[in-house]
Amino acid sequence: MARTRIAALRLDGEDAEQKREEIRRTFHETFSLYEQLFDHLAEPAAWYEKAIPLRHPLIFYFGHSATFYVNKLQVAGLIGRRLDPRLESVFAVGVDEMSWDDLDETHYDWPSVDDVRQYRQRVRELVDGLIGETPLSLPITWDSPWWVILMGIEHENIHLETSSVLMRQLPLSRVRPVEAFRPWTPAGAAPDNILQAVAGGAVRLGKERADPRYGWDNEYGLHQAALQPFHASRFLVSNQEFLAFVEQDGYSDSRWWTAEGDRWRRFSQARHPTFWVPDQDTWRLRLIAEERPMPWNWPVEVNALEADAFCRWKSAGTRQSLRLPSEDEWRRLRDLSGLADSDAWDDAVPGNIGLAAGCSPCPVDQFRQGDFYDAVGNVWQWTATPIYPFPGFEVHPVYDDFTVPTFDQQHNLIKGGSFISLGNEMQREARYAFRRHFFQHAGFRYVASPNALPEVPVYESDALVSQYAEFHYGREYYGVANFAAKVVGIAVEAMAGRPLRRALDIGCAVGRGSFELARHCPEVTGLDFSARFISVGVQLRERGHFSYTLTEEGELQSYQTADLATLGLTGAANRVRFFQADACNLKPLYRDYDLVVAANLIDRLHHPRKFLEDIADRILPGGLLVITSPYTWLEEYTARSEWLGGFKRDGENLSTFDALREILSGPFRLRDGSPQDLPFVIRETARKYQHSIAQVTIWERL
Repeated sequence: MARTRIAALRLDGEDAEQKREEIRRTFHETFSLYEQLFDHLAEPAAWYEKAIPLRHPLIFYFGHSATFYVNKLQVAGLIGRRLDPRLESVFAVGVDEMSWDDLDETHYDWPSVDDVRQYRQRVRELVDGLIGETPLSLPITWDSPWWVILMGIEHENIHLETSSVLMRQLPLSRVRPVEAFRPWTPAGAAPDNILQAVAGGAVRLGKERADPRYGWDNEYGLHQAALQPFHASRFLVSNQEFLAFVEQDGYSDSRWWTAEGDRWRRFSQARHPTFWVPDQDTWRLRLIAEERPMPWNWPVEVNALEADAFCRWKSAGTRQSLRLPSEDEWRRLRDLSGLADSDAWDDAVPGNIGLAAGCSPCPVDQFRQGDFYDAVGNVWQWTATPIYPFPGFEVHPVYDDFTVPTFDQQHNLIKGGSFISLGNEMQREARYAFRRHFFQHAGFRYVASPNALPEVPVYESDALVSQYAEFHYGREYYGVANFAAKVVGIAVEAMAGRPLRRALDIGCAVGRGSFELARHCPEVTGLDFSARFISVGVQLRERGHFSYTLTEEGELQSYQTADLATLGLTGAANRVRFFQADACNLKPLYRDYDLVVAANLIDRLHHPRKFLEDIADRILPGGLLVITSPYTWLEEYTARSEWLGGFKRDGENLSTFDALREILSGPFRLRDGSPQDLPFVIRETARKYQHSIAQVTIWERL
């Protein structure tokens, strides 16, 4: 077997100077290979013509990968000034294909090709100089300045692949063959595809920080799953197997398409795979710089919507329930293949990957890996799994928008790598995702599986929900302790010597107080009027983690994860139940509690007096009611006529605490030590915080 074009880099080693030269060599090889790819452009117009309306012309991508180095090196503090601020602005950010009909008509004054070539040379010299002079200690870690250089190398590998896809969509007259990217030649009839059994078992995905291979942020953390036995197609779906779907008008029959797929189908007017070219009564296949008679035994290359439609069509024809594999199911095939990870492929590459076998797909029965073919390589494989963060996910501060914008349920994972995948793309843990209508060098296989597709989390972008998630589970600011945990601590201390069998956290918001109560109480109910807030607690109880965005400044955001394990609350989670409820109109079942906590609730109720008059019947004799509030009465929450205090009555000041004593004095006794003040801080942005003081009162049920 052939070697990969560029060997995989490891982050460890015994000799720092040897590693420095290895990185230097890899940098130059990657930088040069990327420039060679653009030799495919046969005429000046090819640089400035959009291959598809939703992407910049290729001149952008030629400059973009070099600008990435400069921008990230400056963010990391490795350089003090830019090389060319104008070009680094023009080439900074590409078009994120946010939807298939989101046309970008922005005008760009593109520089000349020669200007960009000269700029790239200056960047090459800059990075080479940094490689030569930056102190290096091994292993290279996430926090090392060298990580940014490796990030630039891997970023260029990504754009080598995505730019080659765009070239494949230019008019054929705009491109020419390049010897360094010669396609595969052999082709023939496709083998019959069959479903083959896959043994069930456990899969474990995710890297540890000490992993000796470079990783993007989404690869770190831990995900585990136990899979039941299932069946998977032995081969990737070939052009020949897909032909029947085309010939039976699969592209014209809406039955086979999801709602999203049908919108794309109608918008694009697709009648066949994008890289298929009709030729009278037969077909040809478009490669990067040529068309050739259809190689029927090569894998079909389609988007996820087309792949899903084929599975639905084939399911109807075979009376089997077929679908795309999940990420977990792909990983099970990868594990059973017996293949080592890519850093062990120095001597031989086990498939059509890393440009080792040619710059095109190859026959689907060419590379056997275990019981299946092309578990790795040939073309990327679409999965049914939208990309999501593993528990333990963190954003790298130098590239904070690499992955998180794709945590939206709209970007599906592709796995396994393609013929042109290099570096990180070849790794077992690699996680890349694209919108389902996106075209990559990607095909698919299908599975018949009893395994349910996993539910994947979405980053919460609701500003108020995110604000409360940070208030409950995030950092402490300005030395002020976590408010929810502090309130529970006060309540539990007050309960000393009393039975604590059932507790109610009413107005629980996103649930931290409920989980804290469950450390001390076997049965906790969390109630809140907001379904948005309750959903956070539910997700934390079920999954142990919840991801959300925080506003830093203007449109800039950071990405956070609340994690019960980190807070030591995992064991308490199964003792909590969350429900949506109106505190002013509680159902009869919410009663017989030893402790009720109403934290910062009463001044947000539409009828706070009704709540207070009703709550006594919910608490057992000898039980406690803990109320906290900053007494911030606002008419947007509570009509002026319903305020408990904060106004004059009969010419005298009436405070909310006075009103509480009046309302609760019959069924309750105010405990000694009440009231007391408790500060809290709510973060709005990186430079704006609410610092408030809540009053805590504790009432004993008589």
